Amino acid sequence: MPLDPFFADRLQRQRRHMIAQALEGLKRRFGWPWFMRPAEEAAVRSAPAAEKGRARAAARVEVRSKAEADRPRPSTRRAEHRRIALSWDRAELGKVGTPGPDVHTIERVVPVPGHPDVRVRVYYPTVGGRPEAPVPATLTFFGGAFRIGGIDYPTTDAANRRRAADAGVAMVAVDYALAPEHRFPTPVEQGHAALEWLFAHADELGLDAARVGVAGMSAGGNIAAAVALMNRDRGRLPLRLQLLEVPVVDLTGRHIDLGATRGLGIPSLIMVRELRSVASTYLGRRADARHAYASPVRAESLAELPPAVILTAQYDPLRGDGAAYAAALHEAGVDATAVQYLGVTHDTAIFTGVLASARRWHADVVAALRTLHDA
Repeated sequence: MPLDPFFADRLQRQRRHMIAQALEGLKRRFGWPWFMRPAEEAAVRSAPAAEKGRARAAARVEVRSKAEADRPRPSTRRAEHRRIALSWDRAELGKVGTPGPDVHTIERVVPVPGHPDVRVRVYYPTVGGRPEAPVPATLTFFGGAFRIGGIDYPTTDAANRRRAADAGVAMVAVDYALAPEHRFPTPVEQGHAALEWLFAHADELGLDAARVGVAGMSAGGNIAAAVALMNRDRGRLPLRLQLLEVPVVDLTGRHIDLGATRGLGIPSLIMVRELRSVASTYLGRRADARHAYASPVRAESLAELPPAVILTAQYDPLRGDGAAYAAALHEAGVDATAVQYLGVTHDTAIFTGVLASARRWHADVVAALRTLHDA
């Protein structure tokens, strides 16, 4: 199916940016890391000075949580990219997204043995307080190539609010530490600690420990799948669902589908460079890509994992990862469903304000979350 016309202008800017970055990398021999998705990086380069100033000012007055305070400071350049990415994300919500409803939220800081504490935010499907009766819950992980993003990003926050309200499920968002300041396996260990915390405190949180799932988008899908594996290997808490959206589940790159990239008119070598950059930033050591908690599809066994719903996009090189993981789960006897959305790209889910496919995506996510009510 042809690419949806909505993406035409974005694709043109993405191609220009990626080619420019590749040429710059050749000039510098090894290039420099990309700390955001191509569209976000383009926004950094073109952002008005006033917008950059506002992003810096907002960052200076932001109150840092204990979990954030314990983390090493990013480099000046990396911090600037993240501030601008946050500003870009805020603008995207206003232009192409859908604001989230005013649901009740609470925040906690979860200790993680041997790693930095992690902040979590619980989004209840109610307003003004927690529900009267325990509700199902889903531990969820944001996307951002392991190196940008967070639970405070406006599109992420809005999605969690809408999903909680529409599905009647508490979304427990994990603000895992970013690479390269904190590499693998820190985010996975933080995710697993948050899962154990959720079960241990379910009663006081108003959550139903018998109806819990995990979810994640892109890099967050990797972490969600890894947490499900780690839970099976360590504690076997009763998870009922894996909801994985455009997940990357093999950081060796074996399942990357460059046919999607060619369909966008982006040279394969340029996309390979981007994907390798993501993996190297998160892992540090190339050998770690073969570890099951870094590349869940490479696990020796995927048996006894919770049922999975996997959503992929036609014009996304990660579509091969999602399809391969669904097939591997099915072969291991796990109930797994994979759906590919035609004519759309990796970030489709954020465009609910302007794109019918994104609204369909949201509806399908909500339908998957609602299965927890029947668990």
